[in-house]
Amino acid sequence: MQKKRDEHTDRMERQRARRAMDKKGKDANGNGKADAREGKDIAHVKALSKGGSNKDGVRIESAAKNRSFKRAASGALVSETSKREKKK
Repeated sequence: MQKKRDEHTDRMERQRARRAMDKKGKDANGNGKADAREGKDIAHVKALSKGGSNKDGVRIESAAKNRSFKRAASGALVSETSKREKKK
């Protein structure tokens, strides 16, 4: 089933954040991605699923760190404490 037009707002926020980071970052190898972002994720300070936006701030994190939170079947965050942090 295709999503309605306004259901893609989180995806568009992520794309805008990536494009802004690529535009202002140095690209020595000319592949279109900022060198600091290669192989990494753009992480939002406040998760988009929790009502955050690009205005709340973004940072570069490894994919493992950015995607390590427990999620429900719907993809929503269940806990903002990763399994690694709980073990400490």
